[in-house]
Amino acid sequence: MDIRHANSARDAEAIAAIYAPFVTNGPVSFEDVAPTAAEMAGRIERLTETHAWLVAEDGDDILGYAYGCPHRERAAYQWATEVSVYVDPRHHRRGAGRALYEALFPRLEERGYRLALAGIALPNDASVGLHEACGFEPVGVYRRIGFKHGKWWDVGWWQLELPASQSSSSSNASVGQASTARRASPIRSGGTSDSSMIG
Repeated sequence: MDIRHANSARDAEAIAAIYAPFVTNGPVSFEDVAPTAAEMAGRIERLTETHAWLVAEDGDDILGYAYGCPHRERAAYQWATEVSVYVDPRHHRRGAGRALYEALFPRLEERGYRLALAGIALPNDASVGLHEACGFEPVGVYRRIGFKHGKWWDVGWWQLELPASQSSSSSNASVGQASTARRASPIRSGGTSDSSMIG
């Protein structure tokens, strides 16, 4: 298994195919319509500018992907990032999700982010287990906040402090530089629903 940066032209079709069942078959994503490969390519390009988007591959097969995206637009939130990971069900239990996160977090830290947040539509024991195994801690639940497939769903929130939050003042300078760059070129993920639900 190799972890690398996603390429919008090369990987968008496979990523869209992995994500689609999470949209159509349950509440993991709160999107109603699965994005096309072209829409996914646009998301990859936008988020790569200020965050990171990684894929796990084995030969020619994309096993899964993970990315960071903005948490909220208010300036005070600029050092927080939401993260998501999706793994093709055919490749579950191979460690792809954890490997993707372990590669993603240092890249987000390098860009100045100090806190990673993950929202999980409940119940989802597998996702909760993955995030807690990666060091996330639960911080609260939005009760009955999402309506999909004729049912109301809770969303639990987990957070992880990235190492940048405990580093020296020299690292704090890089945080400021990164945040300035983000303010100069703000991005959106194409909607919050795909990035706030974790598969």
